[in-house]
Amino acid sequence: MVVERRVWRNRTRRSSSPGGAAACGGMRGAEGKQQGRVRPAAPGQRYFTAGLAVLFLCLTALLVFLPLVLPPLPPPPLLLLLVPVGLMAVLLALALVPSDGLGTSGVASPCLH
Repeated sequence: MVVERRVWRNRTRRSSSPGGAAACGGMRGAEGKQQGRVRPAAPGQRYFTAGLAVLFLCLTALLVFLPLVLPPLPPPPLLLLLVPVGLMAVLLALALVPSDGLGTSGVASPCLH
């Protein structure tokens, strides 16, 4: 019985990890049955708490009222305005330049075959 629990724990760890058997497509047997299951959150654990709601309300109020109170700022230098354009050009170049060493499919895989 102890061995069965260890095997079950190892299977659930492997299938839930990003680089585990689920990511590599190597699921067989009991691991394939667990693929569609979603674990519910623990009873005391919430993703959106009252403290976060208060924080978001304060940030919203600051973003609404500070521009009305603060004086207008001078425009930034022209060179600083070119930074987003340069970042976009680098990202576009990285997206369009072919990469090599990824195999025949052209898609990187975390699986080591």
